[in-house]
Amino acid sequence: MKLKKTISVIAVLLLIVSCKTNPFTGERNLNFVSNDQLFPSSFQQYDQFLSQNEVVTGTAEAQMIQRTGNKIETAAERYLNANGYQGFLEDFRWEYNLVKDEAINAFAMPGGKIVFFTGILPVAESETGVAVVMAHEIAHALADHGAQRMSAAQLQQLGAVAGSVAVSGRSQETQQIFAQAYGLGTQVGVMLPFSRSHETEADRIGLTLMAIAGYDPDEASKLWERMAAASNGQAPPEFLSTHPSNQTRINNLQQWAPEAKAEAKKYGVTSFQ
Repeated sequence: MKLKKTISVIAVLLLIVSCKTNPFTGERNLNFVSNDQLFPSSFQQYDQFLSQNEVVTGTAEAQMIQRTGNKIETAAERYLNANGYQGFLEDFRWEYNLVKDEAINAFAMPGGKIVFFTGILPVAESETGVAVVMAHEIAHALADHGAQRMSAAQLQQLGAVAGSVAVSGRSQETQQIFAQAYGLGTQVGVMLPFSRSHETEADRIGLTLMAIAGYDPDEASKLWERMAAASNGQAPPEFLSTHPSNQTRINNLQQWAPEAKAEAKKYGVTSFQ
C-alpha cells in the first residue's frame, strides 16, 4: 500500500512539474524528456537508419525535398521569432533526406530529422504536395511530439506498476484480468487518442507553416483525398488507429485552410504556389 501511494505521488509530481508550452497552441503539454536527453539519441538513430537504407542524392526529387524543407524551416523560424520564441530552434539540427522505398510514407525524428520515402512522391504529385507532408512532419518535431509520447509511455508503465501492486494480493486470475484490461484500456482509451491528437495538431500547425512558406494550404485536403484513394480502404477504424481517418483529416484541412491563409498574410504572403 505504501509503494502504491509513493508511485501515485511521483506520478502527480511529474504531471505538475514536467510540462512545456507549445509555441503554436499556447497549451501546456506533458513532457518529462529534455532536448539534451532526447536529441543525441535521435540523431544517432537517424544516422543509423540512413546508413542502412539507400539515400537518394543529386536528383531533382532529392533537391525538391531539400528545398521544400528549407522553406518550411524558414517559415517556422519566422513564426517563432514573431511570437516571442527566439532561440527555440537552437538545439535543432535540420536534415531532409529522400530514401528509396516504395512505402507511401514520411517521418520526423526529434530535433528536426526528416525522411521522405520515394513511394510518397507519386501521391504528392508536386512540390506543393510535398510541402503538405513536409510541414506536417516538421510540425511533429517542433511540437515535441516524440518527447510527449515517451512521457505518456512512462506514465502508462507507472500506472501498470501501481495497479499490479494493488492487486498483488488477489488471485492469479484477477491479476491477469487486470493486466489485460489495463493494457487494452490504456491503449484504446488513452495512447491511441493521444497519438491521433498529435496527428491532428501537426496537420493544423503544418497548414500554417506551409502557408507562411508560400504554399497553397487548399492543396492539403486534396493531398489527403489522394492518400485515401491510395489506401484502397485498408485503414483500420479510427478508434483503433494512431491516425485520424482520411475523411476526418480532409474535413479538418478544408476548415482550417482559410485561417492558415490569414496567418500567412501577417508575414506578407498573399499568393501561393
